[in-house]
Amino acid sequence: MSILMNPVAVAPLALPAVTGPSATTALTVSRGSGASPAPFSDLFTDAVGQVNQLEGQAHAAVTGLMTGSGVDVHQAMIAAEKASMAFELALAVRNKAVQAYQQVIGMQF
Repeated sequence: MSILMNPVAVAPLALPAVTGPSATTALTVSRGSGASPAPFSDLFTDAVGQVNQLEGQAHAAVTGLMTGSGVDVHQAMIAAEKASMAFELALAVRNKAVQAYQQVIGMQF
């Protein structure tokens, strides 16, 4: 049985680095020093990197569980769920971006 969750509600759990202090400082514009905010492409690349990192951790945990190298079942399941939720969130963001792009392309001027 699969329980569906709202990807927006689980975003802080799935991608802690994107919602942490580093994301806040990356988005802050300092008016006095002339520093510019991080481009969207950098934020998106970091988010995809976090998803990839969580998937790698899940793979390592499952491999450790299967080889019997001291990984508990609950640790492997938590890592797998984190990776799954992060992927679902990234997929939802991608789908929304594609949908917005299609709406812009369909506009009549």
